[in-house]
Amino acid sequence: MAEHSESGGISAVMEKISEKIHAHDSSSSSDYDSDSEKPASVKAQIYRLFGREKPVHKVFGGGKPADVLLWRNKKISAGALGGATVIWVLFELVEYHLLTLVCHVLILALAILFLWSNAHTFINKTPPRIPEVHLLEEPFLQVASALRIEINQGFAVLRNIASGRDLKKFLIVIAGLCVLSIVGTWCNFLTLFYISFVLLHTLPVLYEKYEDKVDLFAEKAMIEIKKQYLVFDAKVLSKIPKGPLKGKLA
Repeated sequence: MAEHSESGGISAVMEKISEKIHAHDSSSSSDYDSDSEKPASVKAQIYRLFGREKPVHKVFGGGKPADVLLWRNKKISAGALGGATVIWVLFELVEYHLLTLVCHVLILALAILFLWSNAHTFINKTPPRIPEVHLLEEPFLQVASALRIEINQGFAVLRNIASGRDLKKFLIVIAGLCVLSIVGTWCNFLTLFYISFVLLHTLPVLYEKYEDKVDLFAEKAMIEIKKQYLVFDAKVLSKIPKGPLKGKLA
């Protein structure tokens, strides 16, 4: 009997020890899960510029245009930027006209090909193989369809702003148009297009390189802008009468 009670007591103690071990393992695993979930929650709270949720490469479409803008292929990106620079120099600094430039390029190309085709027997070289160029209809239709969709969306946004439903968006658009009109007085359309092209080929790649620093600065700037907007709303916008004034006039 004494041996039976002693063995029963030992088994009870062993069961308690095993229960404590299982409880400790479960608590440690739950702590590990909570710790592993913390980075995800922290990442979800990180501010991203313009509220984006995708990488910069995906924002630009993730294809060849994104590779060019983000300098994945440095030769193509440098060639595009260099070509745009040459065009800007020819039209803006040298003051070439578009029709004159096109005619001179065609004259030079046709003269070289004509002379090469007729002089190949004298210089013992094969004549140039001039490819047949046929423009496909599908790419033009795709571009026209995409352009139509963007124009319709622009008209819808302008209609929504003109309807007076969103005063904040109205003020932002008016301020943007004022800035654009001021910039238009400083330079012509070609220079403005070239500046936009250069910025499009430099700012995204710089942002991708210094993404965390830029997002942190943008978050602080956005907080300050929201504070100033709240002050402006309390002092100015809240005092503007809203709705029909028929009751007041009556």
